[in-house]
Amino acid sequence: MSAIEQVIDGRTKDLGGFQVSRVLPWARRRMVGPFVFLDEMGPAVFPPGQGVDVRPHPHIGLATVTYLFDGEMHHFDSLGSDQTVHPGDVNLMVAGRGISHSERTREEVRARGYSLHGIQTWIALPEADESVEPSFHHHPKADLPEFEHGGAALRLILGEAYGQRAPVKTFSGIVYIHAEMAPGARFDLPEGHDALAVYLVSGEAEVGGQRIEPGQLAVLNDGETAEMRSGAGGRAMILGGQDIGKRFIEWNFVASSKELIEKAKTDWRASAAGRWQGTVFILPPGEQEYIPLPGDPEEGPPEPSKECPTT
Repeated sequence: MSAIEQVIDGRTKDLGGFQVSRVLPWARRRMVGPFVFLDEMGPAVFPPGQGVDVRPHPHIGLATVTYLFDGEMHHFDSLGSDQTVHPGDVNLMVAGRGISHSERTREEVRARGYSLHGIQTWIALPEADESVEPSFHHHPKADLPEFEHGGAALRLILGEAYGQRAPVKTFSGIVYIHAEMAPGARFDLPEGHDALAVYLVSGEAEVGGQRIEPGQLAVLNDGETAEMRSGAGGRAMILGGQDIGKRFIEWNFVASSKELIEKAKTDWRASAAGRWQGTVFILPPGEQEYIPLPGDPEEGPPEPSKECPTT
């Protein structure tokens, strides 16, 4: 019997010369442990004058993790966090009850042109923590455990594995590893997790004797582990952890109930209508733009009607 339950192919979108491959969520697999979202960004090359400009947008009920192989990305949020992430670093933003943030290319980098390649994930918070106060945590590459295992150079991004522990804040049992596999690498995946998956970024690999291709996520049967091999070498991300229960996902909101998501939608509209002054959501300092809810006009929600309601 195969150790792999299913293999998920990423769905690629072209965002004007910048490709993003969406792997999770998928119609037949919404989560892997607490991971509810996985995007591979790039690889992309931006000519001088171009870059990433993701306007401020909201999140609730999750933690976002930005991890890069190449290039850089600048994070700015409503707490005032102002941080550039470089390859091997970790940016962890805990949305909790609500936060807004933007992701942009710094002007000096945009002017010269640059390349970008990385992974963004969302981690659902346990129900007891999904409305915690928002926070932001940055860890440079040097903070993360790096070690050799079975012919692979591993960097532990989150959680515990192989007797190592990452310093990045977590809320539930979790594992997240960047693996650079040399030709002939052969090692057992971490044990003791409700769910585990391998995303092959590049190169060649087998999981439990089954070959996977770059851009595919191999999800193991619940509670199982397997041997991973790479004849020619490759790059992979290993992820999984504790089953924290069903989550609802709509736009940028993740929650254990639809009611929390509806409240977040109402709060985002009301915050825009209130010009971000004394409202539930505010914009990062100095930001003027924002992304409206899908279906809402770009200029923001309409002003409340002054006409008498009809029945």
